[in-house]
Amino acid sequence: MRNQLDWARSVAETELAEALPRRWAHSLGVAQRAVRLMAVLREDECVLLASAAVLHDVGYAPRLATTGFHPLDGARFLRDAHRADDRLVRLVANHSSALLEAEERGLRGALEAEFPLLEDQRLVDALVWCDMTTTPDGEPTTAEARVAEILARYGAGSVVGRFIRRASPEIFAAVRRVDAALAAQPM
Repeated sequence: MRNQLDWARSVAETELAEALPRRWAHSLGVAQRAVRLMAVLREDECVLLASAAVLHDVGYAPRLATTGFHPLDGARFLRDAHRADDRLVRLVANHSSALLEAEERGLRGALEAEFPLLEDQRLVDALVWCDMTTTPDGEPTTAEARVAEILARYGAGSVVGRFIRRASPEIFAAVRRVDAALAAQPM
């Protein structure tokens, strides 16, 4: 299992570190947030989550950006070039309410057909929590501040702005569920 995480980090670093250093910093921060969830996940789930966390934005890599929709581009790359684990690929494809953004881009059918959402809501929520509580520079933040930052960066009328406004209730609910699971753990 540990080999999967080492492999994931290597792939993400190769694709992002030089071409998109800020995106790489964010990916590292998201993976670091995954470590915080060890108390509420099994070891195999932690490895899967940390692998998905470090790879979730790999589709932004310029050489991989074929549709311009990074969850789909990244998942296709992981599936086709690396024959990656199906659950890992599906987490990357569907991270942080990607179906809603896919809909805004006219790609929902393709995303759903190729990469159905995982049935394990805890893992889906966990990746949302990791991504949406990490700044673009890889630092911890609140989901509310992250959504506000995304809106400010892309603009309310952009595809991403429309998506994030639609997705924010779902994002905030996922973050609350993970926060509640963490709070229920003994100190």
